[in-house]
Amino acid sequence: MLLNASFEPLTALPLKRAVVLVVCGKAEIVHNDPAGLVLHSARTAIPVPSVIRLSTYVRVPYRAHVPLTRAGIMHRDRFRCAYCGSKASTIDHVVPRSRGGGHSWHNCVASCSKCNHRKADRLLGELGWTLRTVPHTPHGQHWRLLAQVNDRDADWRPYLGAPAA
Repeated sequence: MLLNASFEPLTALPLKRAVVLVVCGKAEIVHNDPAGLVLHSARTAIPVPSVIRLSTYVRVPYRAHVPLTRAGIMHRDRFRCAYCGSKASTIDHVVPRSRGGGHSWHNCVASCSKCNHRKADRLLGELGWTLRTVPHTPHGQHWRLLAQVNDRDADWRPYLGAPAA
């Protein structure tokens, strides 16, 4: 993960790009790879970085809209089914699209396969079900990164400002 000079998360980047930034002096290693792996060249040895921080501050244009993605919904709902609370594996529309429901943060929830199949294209009132939490649009810097990344390194949690999954 790449942090700005102010320690705000910017993006997840490939290992090769992270090493190039460190070698060129444009970034410093904040956390090393937990496995303790080291990259060797003819003259240098560098620990594999897990989190790096830019040496100089980069202004990032403000973007209020967090993109709606499957990973983002799963992180928002903490990988738990919105209906029964078990481990979620799919995404469900609260008001089915066949009934005029939209594809938005307020209408999409994480769901287990069993609940998603049982609900099908029915409304919650028809089944007598209720949502465990009200779906909402996430906000904040870390949500832009979470919406793009499916799995997180444990070293990233302190910088994301988000609860652990």
